[in-house]
Amino acid sequence: MEPGLEELMPRLLPVGDCDLAEDFDPTVPPRTPQEYLKRVQIEAARCPDVVVAQIDPRKLKKKPTVNISISGCQPAPEGYSPTLKWQQQQVANFSAVRQSLNKHRNHWRSQHLDSNVTMPKSEDEEGWKKFCLGERVYSEIDALSDNENLGIDYTKANTILSLSVPLLKATVTSVLEYLISWFGEKKFTPELGRWLYALLACLEKPLLPEAHSLIRQLARRCSEVRALEESKNEEQISALNLIICLVSRYFNQRDLADEPS
Repeated sequence: MEPGLEELMPRLLPVGDCDLAEDFDPTVPPRTPQEYLKRVQIEAARCPDVVVAQIDPRKLKKKPTVNISISGCQPAPEGYSPTLKWQQQQVANFSAVRQSLNKHRNHWRSQHLDSNVTMPKSEDEEGWKKFCLGERVYSEIDALSDNENLGIDYTKANTILSLSVPLLKATVTSVLEYLISWFGEKKFTPELGRWLYALLACLEKPLLPEAHSLIRQLARRCSEVRALEESKNEEQISALNLIICLVSRYFNQRDLADEPS
C-alpha cells in the first residue's frame, strides 16, 4: 500500500512478513494462521487502490418511479364524524372483550370444535374467506336465494369469538390479511365487520411489524369506503368508524384517528 493510502487506511493490526515453507501454495486452503495471513496479504496486494463504478448514463436520464401511500385516513362524511366520548366508550368496550378473551383463552382452547366445523389450513386463503364470510357473501349470491348448498354460516358474533380464540398467533395474522385483501376489492358487509372485530380482539400486543402494517391498511381502507358511502347508511358508517377507532386509539395509531366532532 502506498504511503498516502496508508494514512487514509491505517493498519489496525501489525502484520509482518510470514515465514512460510518453500512449498507454500496460495491457491489451496490455508492450513495455519501464518498461511491464512499471507494469503490475505496477497489478495490485498492484487486489489486496485481506486475502483471506479461503471454507470450507464442512459439510466440516469430516466425519472425514477416513487410510490407514496397516504399515511392518514380520509375524514368522515360531514355529520358522521364520531365524538370523542363515543370513541373512548368503544375503546373501553373493546378492552373489556379482550380481557374476557384472555381470561377464558385456555378454557376455550381446550374445547373441541363441533364435528361439523372444519377450519381451513393456515395457508388456504380462499378457504378462509369462504369460512369467515360465508358462501353467500363470498360468492356474492343474492340474500334471497334459495340455494341450499351454501354451507354452514359462521358469521354470527357469538360463534365468531368461540372460533377465533383457538387460532394460533400466526393464523390470526394470516386470516386478517386474507380478509383485508378481500375487502380491498369488495364492499363492506356485517359478516366481514364481525370477523375483523374478533381478529383484532385476538391480536396480541405488542404488535408484530406485519400486524402493525395490516391494521393501518385496514383503517385506511375503511376510511376510503366511508368517504364513498353515497346512501349514508348510518349503521355501516358506524361500523367503519368503530374499526378506525380501535386501530387508531386502542392500538395507538393516533395519526389515523378521527378528529372528534
